[in-house]
Amino acid sequence: MPVYRDSQSHTTNGCEARGMNPAPTQIIGNCALYLGDCHEIMPQLGKVDAVVTDPPYEFDASGGGAFRAMRKAMNEIQRTGLDKGFDHQFLTPDLAQSCVVFCHNDQVAKLMSWLNQYYFRVVILGWFKLNPVPMANNHYKPDTELYLHAWNKGAHPLGALAHKGRYWSGRCGRSGIDHPTSKPVGLMEKIVINTNGETILDPFMGSGSTGVACIRQGRGFIGIERESEYFDIACQRLEDELNAPDMFVTPHEIQTQGALI
Repeated sequence: MPVYRDSQSHTTNGCEARGMNPAPTQIIGNCALYLGDCHEIMPQLGKVDAVVTDPPYEFDASGGGAFRAMRKAMNEIQRTGLDKGFDHQFLTPDLAQSCVVFCHNDQVAKLMSWLNQYYFRVVILGWFKLNPVPMANNHYKPDTELYLHAWNKGAHPLGALAHKGRYWSGRCGRSGIDHPTSKPVGLMEKIVINTNGETILDPFMGSGSTGVACIRQGRGFIGIERESEYFDIACQRLEDELNAPDMFVTPHEIQTQGALI
């Protein structure tokens, strides 16, 4: 896999016009990508239209008993600190008038309390997994992942009624992406469609699913990732998406799910 480090290649007028400071590590189409710590980079970027991100969850990734050997992704999650949570205090209108953030069930109360201080509306939404891991560990099956959408007046959710279901149903895993918590592109497309803003920031970019969704939906994208191996995966995915033959109507249409509640 090629390692992308040249911020001068693939430059487009859309990214040049932003006058970005600091300069992106890599520009691919209308996507500006940064390799580094988001808490150091974001203060230098200024305000963006919207944030869409899947940050590190805060949960206990240890244990697993006899099934631990079958859950190798948990080892990778622990190695990269994806079980340690994140500092959510950057999620304010000073950065963006709307934000979409995935979280663990145990983080919902804390995030709701924070977002309700700064945003007009906050809604709990979810991804219903059609093929969850078949275990419960004295709990419930992990068949749902939650995300919150917060917005202020003028930055309300977009999309046709068919795109505004509160839950999206789809399969997980077997994506061919070497990242333990990669989200389906179809899910991220639904979220991008609902997000009000021309340019979307993902400060925890991971393998770049949000960026792929932005390319497909004609949005600008800013991604930040601290792990170099994931950064390179994201660069490759965005490069491949940008160069893929356009076999569909652009922006791509996606299968949508109705609300379950």
